[in-house]
Amino acid sequence: MPSPSKRTSAKAAAASQPSAEPRLAGPDGASATVVHLVAELAPFARTGGLGEAAANLARFQAKAGLDVVILMPFYREVAQQALALRVVEPPLVVQVQGRTEEVRLLELVSTEPGRQPRIYFLDRPAYFDRAGLYGEGGQDYADNARRYACFCLAALQALPRLVDGPAVLHAHDWHAALAPVYLRTWYRADPFYQRIAVVLAVHNAGFQGHFPVAAMHDLGLPWALYNFSQLEWYGRVNLLKGAMAFADAVVTVSPTHAHELRTAGGGFGLHEAFIGLGGRFVGITNGIDQEDWNPAADPQITAPFSADALDGKKRNKAALQRLYGLPQRARLPLFGMSARMVAQKGLDLILGSGFLSLEAQFVFLGAGEPRYEAALRQLAFRAPERIGVQLNFTDRFEHRLVAGADLCVMPSQYEPCGLTQMRAQRYGTLPLARRVGGLADTIEDGVTGFLFDAYTSEDFLVATVRAITLYRDPDAWRTMQRAAMARDFGWQTAVQRYLDVYRFAFTHRRP
Repeated sequence: MPSPSKRTSAKAAAASQPSAEPRLAGPDGASATVVHLVAELAPFARTGGLGEAAANLARFQAKAGLDVVILMPFYREVAQQALALRVVEPPLVVQVQGRTEEVRLLELVSTEPGRQPRIYFLDRPAYFDRAGLYGEGGQDYADNARRYACFCLAALQALPRLVDGPAVLHAHDWHAALAPVYLRTWYRADPFYQRIAVVLAVHNAGFQGHFPVAAMHDLGLPWALYNFSQLEWYGRVNLLKGAMAFADAVVTVSPTHAHELRTAGGGFGLHEAFIGLGGRFVGITNGIDQEDWNPAADPQITAPFSADALDGKKRNKAALQRLYGLPQRARLPLFGMSARMVAQKGLDLILGSGFLSLEAQFVFLGAGEPRYEAALRQLAFRAPERIGVQLNFTDRFEHRLVAGADLCVMPSQYEPCGLTQMRAQRYGTLPLARRVGGLADTIEDGVTGFLFDAYTSEDFLVATVRAITLYRDPDAWRTMQRAAMARDFGWQTAVQRYLDVYRFAFTHRRP
């Protein structure tokens, strides 16, 4: 069993933070810190919505007055950025099954005004100085279990340096799932760690951290944990399932998705585990930064506009058409898709339903599976006046797409929360989406967008034709645009709900 690093006071690290009345307290009444453990974080390194959601939640929690810490790996992608970093000495030492890993703790020196999360990187070059975050060439790294075990253990060892009193360890997805397991096994008798409550956030249950049974020994996990209620899953080790067994509360990113995860068809093989959580499992819809995504003050788009002055949106549409090399046809509906081009996002419906043969224009932004990238490129080559493809995602490109398109296409197989549909509505770009997960929770059919139910070409095309028909009625279309732009998708509600979950976790802490 490893020995925790020498505990040094975190008071000096927190001294620069403005004082505020505690809003989250542990069982003893002492002010508690929220510690996010996450494998990716915007703007430093991310592959999808996880990094953005975690960053924004932490930022708005800090704005609300909470003491917030974030820990993430120091990937090559992070190291290549010009960041002001301070090395926190001495290095952390992680020991597992005869392996000794020395990990540097790096603190981001923030120059941002106002109250901000304290951000730390865990630097182990042998594991994280690589071209990809999780793998390369479409294949996961073979040692991912070891990589994220080292990350989790180093994070746990760092906590006494960063936190003075009680804390909520908010672990995100399978990459951080070993932290609750180690916390409640290796460190369960340590008084410092007994003041920590655990909340697990399941952003995408389609990725669970499956590994061979031999991983139990390799990761130093007690064999007694390899059972149906904890880490065993169809003859393999399932890290996400293990974290669920040891967490005090589990959260997913929308209420509808929480229901879906409790069903055989939507639980990715873990529906019985989600059902077994009972009242410890809830869904909280993510938010967006409504200052960053504000069409009236967005510096990245061609022309500002608002619900009361929609003419600027026409200029953004023309600019988007020019950007993709499409003819500037103002009366033709322009469909936009900003997403990873993978099966989950509904690419098979888009490519196989006749959708792209409709009298409209279509623009795509984002990379993904080679088969989908190749198919989209070929279609754009054959119909350059109607279809445009940009595989290299940039934030500026996404802002311009959301501002200029008439409709945002999201025919997802499943969508735990989704952020693009919220951004789109803020810009009067009406979402065309499947009624699943967070899409069902944030789009009102016929009022702020268009929803369909079955994952079939027929249902998808019926909804598409319905949207195109309404587009031909300018007055009705503007009414929907204004209703969509009036929706509040800010983080404030989610921050309050997470506070409730954290308090629940403290009062229902597992031994």
